[in-house]
Amino acid sequence: MMSEFSWSEFFIGAAAGTMVCLMGSLGAIRWAQKRGAVLERRAREAERLAELGTLTAGLAHEIKNPLSTIQLNLQLLQEDLPQEKQGDRRFSARLATVRQEASRLREILDDFLRYAGRVEVEKASTDIGKMLEEVFDFFQPQASMSRVELRLTAPDHPIIASIDQRLVKQALLNLLLNATQAMHETGGEIILGSRLAPSSRSPTVLISVTDTGPGIDPEKREQIFKAYFTTRKGGTGLGLPIAKRVADEHGGTLLLSSEPGRGSVFTLALPV
Repeated sequence: MMSEFSWSEFFIGAAAGTMVCLMGSLGAIRWAQKRGAVLERRAREAERLAELGTLTAGLAHEIKNPLSTIQLNLQLLQEDLPQEKQGDRRFSARLATVRQEASRLREILDDFLRYAGRVEVEKASTDIGKMLEEVFDFFQPQASMSRVELRLTAPDHPIIASIDQRLVKQALLNLLLNATQAMHETGGEIILGSRLAPSSRSPTVLISVTDTGPGIDPEKREQIFKAYFTTRKGGTGLGLPIAKRVADEHGGTLLLSSEPGRGSVFTLALPV
């Protein structure tokens, strides 16, 4: 038979346990309230950023319209110049500068809209080898002008993947242009290639752009994928972020391997 002292201990212990449970419940409620407040604040911020993105994209579209008119009239003005003005080097140089800056502004707006605008991914069965041949043929003249040798390596076997060919081509052209610009002073070599990385769960196609340029410093490797970060004068800083976004929209990733003084390898890893 339980003693009177033992009953007292039992009731004290039960009371203490109840208090602990109540305190634990109150703590859980407070944590849930704080968590809910954080999620609500994040939702408001996300909504505000989405609205801001829509407004800025609309503003960029509105700027493009008068900018196109400016470019057209600058071209017509140059064509309609009187003969005596065409020989005026100072006047011609200023007109050429205005046209050049207007074109650069148009390129910045186009890059911004590609980066910030809504991306509609329209996947279709694509022969990766044939797509790379088209990219190679398109970019070859620009590489030659920059004293860069562009090479294409064909995959061992045909690779068929479900991708948005237009977007992937844009990403590859951005990577090729980035590599070419990195070697504009010294020249070099770029290798465009692809291979299949087999996996039991999700086969992946790896499309690589390898260059023999100066490489990328370790402290800059994380920054180069941020919007508007650039180490090149006149660059928009959106080429690599756009390429990364294309990879993300396909459920893939953009990988980087680089060694200062020995070049870089950018690889689009896309699920087949």
